[in-house]
Amino acid sequence: MASKVAATSKPDDSEYEIVEGESENVLSMTTPWVNSSTLKLRHRIGRGPFGDVWLATHHQSTEDYDEHHEVAIKMLHPIKEDQRRVVLDKFDDLFSKCHGMDNVCQLRGICSISGRICIVMKFYEGSVGDKMARLKGGKLALPDVLRYGIDLANGIMEMHSKGFLVLNLKPSNFLLADNDKAVLGDVGVPYLLLGIQLPSSDMAVRLGTPNYMAPEQWQPEVRGPMSFETASWGFGCSIVEMLTGVQPWCGRSVDEIYDFVVRKQEKPSIPSGIPPLVENLLGGCFMSDLRSRPSMADILHVLKSLQNTDDEEVWTGIETREIRKSSVNLGYTEWFLSKDHLQVDDTVRSRKPANSCKHENMDVPEGTVVGLERDTDPEGFALVKVHGRHDPLRVHVSVLERVTNGLAAGDWVRLKDEDKKHSPVGILHSIDRDGNVTVGFIGLPTLWKGISSQLQMAEAYSVGQFVKLKANVLSPRFKWPCKRSGGCATGRISRVLPNGCLVVKFPGMLPFGEEHGSFLADPAEVEVVTFSTCPGVVKKYQHLEDFHWAVRPLLIAMGILAAMKLGFFVGKKMGRTKNRKQHNDSIGQGDCRNLEDSGKSRWLVFSV
Repeated sequence: MASKVAATSKPDDSEYEIVEGESENVLSMTTPWVNSSTLKLRHRIGRGPFGDVWLATHHQSTEDYDEHHEVAIKMLHPIKEDQRRVVLDKFDDLFSKCHGMDNVCQLRGICSISGRICIVMKFYEGSVGDKMARLKGGKLALPDVLRYGIDLANGIMEMHSKGFLVLNLKPSNFLLADNDKAVLGDVGVPYLLLGIQLPSSDMAVRLGTPNYMAPEQWQPEVRGPMSFETASWGFGCSIVEMLTGVQPWCGRSVDEIYDFVVRKQEKPSIPSGIPPLVENLLGGCFMSDLRSRPSMADILHVLKSLQNTDDEEVWTGIETREIRKSSVNLGYTEWFLSKDHLQVDDTVRSRKPANSCKHENMDVPEGTVVGLERDTDPEGFALVKVHGRHDPLRVHVSVLERVTNGLAAGDWVRLKDEDKKHSPVGILHSIDRDGNVTVGFIGLPTLWKGISSQLQMAEAYSVGQFVKLKANVLSPRFKWPCKRSGGCATGRISRVLPNGCLVVKFPGMLPFGEEHGSFLADPAEVEVVTFSTCPGVVKKYQHLEDFHWAVRPLLIAMGILAAMKLGFFVGKKMGRTKNRKQHNDSIGQGDCRNLEDSGKSRWLVFSV
């Protein structure tokens, strides 16, 4: 195959026109396009889920110089013709914004060879994965893991600062530059393919390497959205592999990994004997809800604090940073709580417990921050001025959430102008002080960005609520089970995904024939069902059956048992009444009886 591809010394004209556009006059020294005639493929050095990696020679010649450089070429799998322009436009944006990044591999350009889009990059001698393969046990020492981790965290943060998602983190993509410095390799390939129609069904449903993929990467439009915290999962998997030398979910098939990560919500194994800070960090990276994972800035802070600590202190127990708990257990991770940095003059209110629609303890219905105390605690306390109170309240910031234009992160919102491409109801992920928002919607693989004036409050849903399809929903977005007697079944919410998608189980129905007995639901298509909303005794009893499939058999058994007990009691009562009547009749014949003994009669008194 190498000889066949390398023999293509001149680019195909038709392909050149598709890629280049209207005229060669648009080309300049700043364009990312590389003429394929200047490239000579030598041999393939790698293969990944998105294509093959080739070692090539790039020939550059002018009147003043003649140079040859070794480059690496990422040859993508075939892409449909009508999607090529989209990929090239996205690469142009990626190429211009990633130029000059210190901790990211250098992009040289893009070209087309044999009808396949090829990304030209600087060639690096090896990767972290290659270094691990040469070591005994395949694992790195903790100082090396911390050093590489800091380099990579800086590179990921550089990509995030430009608005790009990093979705394919693994040791083989951590390239080693001069002075043994790790740089982020294979940047932007999942980003380039995100949102386009791919010929491979496997590539269409996942954008990454399965062993390192976060739950939302498997079905981003359904179980997403993918966000910057998606990289935290892959980063954590890479750290685990560097520490242990064993790939996460090693030996498991793709379907098995999907079942573990997505359905069962299991986490990769965290090695024992590591510093508490690292263990706490990895536990946060593997949270199923991306909002509960540490940001890359948090990860970088932890790694730097460990690198600046003596080895003895690292291994003898560094205390993890703790968030002081209020009297109410909110159920949030420290990483979730650390993302909202309060400032003076911010409007705040009490934070709802996780998976709850209502406030259980509204200490601060709404107030204004007039002061912050952060002397001994990184988060500290806030002084909140509440209407109706003369003195401000002293409240720990972990139990407060910032409110901007009536909205706070975690609120359920609805678009005022609905878009048919996605669900109109979603969950607010962030809102800045200027009113810019990001929202997770079903049908979008990434976060929707807009302004707060485009949103309005929507009905909230929480785990444990019973829901059913609305009467006017004839063709729901997801499959919904029906009762045997007809009509849609009622189910209980078991999970709420970050985009508002509801995972519903039906305890009132036997799960025979249904995968795990759970279904997905669009919050815009369902309504909450409670005893108070069920009219009449019959509806209330039917709702009682929705709690568990054993309710009806149990009630039937209890009814039969009660009937048998009642019948036994009535029968016994009637038997006693009959015996008593016969006894009374025998007494009514006289108090004395004529007894005959040896032909003589005598009267005896009958004692009762």
